[in-house]
Amino acid sequence: MPNQQEEILQFLKQSDQRGMEILFGEYFEMLCFRSIRIVKYREIAEDLVQDLFLEIWNKRETLNITSNIKSYLFRSIVNRSLNWIRSNKQILEEVDESVTQRSDNYNASHDLQKNELEDYITKCIDELPEKCRLTFILSRFEELSYKEIAEKLDVSIKTVENQICKALKLLRSKMEIYYENY
Repeated sequence: MPNQQEEILQFLKQSDQRGMEILFGEYFEMLCFRSIRIVKYREIAEDLVQDLFLEIWNKRETLNITSNIKSYLFRSIVNRSLNWIRSNKQILEEVDESVTQRSDNYNASHDLQKNELEDYITKCIDELPEKCRLTFILSRFEELSYKEIAEKLDVSIKTVENQICKALKLLRSKMEIYYENY
């Protein structure tokens, strides 16, 4: 019996929409959340994820995913998000930050504290200086090495080390304040 990844790829190659339905159901929210951490806006993140799914559907017959589908999707959405930031930097500077809300299908009373902490952590990451934030995201969420980050951002490895150190220091101090007030 084929595993889920093989099944999805088989559906896609056969132009069977079940492959896209499985991908969408399994990964849409996670990919949006990942993209929001980079672009900061839910609407933009959703558009980027939908564009990714559309591209996968359009290239379904020639699609050659040799790694894990989840890794492929997460790497793709991070790259799309970073490219969006690069090409829309001026827009980002002009747009007021909007409040993003994630709709949860979970029991609200059970997840209230978890969501509050997640929101606070996301807010703290979002408040990091831009280069520091991008470096931290690539390191901690994309699990890229310092060398890979340096190449991707066209900076030295020492700069990456300094940005990670700065991010961790800022985040630690904000988390200490959070727990003191909680």
